[in-house]
Amino acid sequence: MTRDDVIGFCIGMPGAVEDYPFGDDVAVFKIGGKMFALVMLTGDPGFVNLKCDPDWALRLRAQYAAVQPGYHANKRHWNSVTLDGTVDDTDLLDMIEHSYELVVAGLPRADRTRLFGT
Repeated sequence: MTRDDVIGFCIGMPGAVEDYPFGDDVAVFKIGGKMFALVMLTGDPGFVNLKCDPDWALRLRAQYAAVQPGYHANKRHWNSVTLDGTVDDTDLLDMIEHSYELVVAGLPRADRTRLFGT
């Protein structure tokens, strides 16, 4: 997947908002005001930071050289994925959805109800 593919998928998540709190070079995708993905817009091939269950994070890091502890993030709960094409597209999409779902699950019930009506 390319950086543009990742950005398109992230913004397509229900209720996702694109923000630039760190400047024009970093796209941050949020749900309920909480970040689920951070995409560097400069450099090639670029990378995305994604929240991840700590056990799965370790397995992904062992499976893919392109998956590393989160850059400028909590290394236990975040992975940085280099977008060099070596991570299977299905796995990368699963990682993005997983990050989104972790953040949604951590939102207060009132926020989830406001966002999704459930």
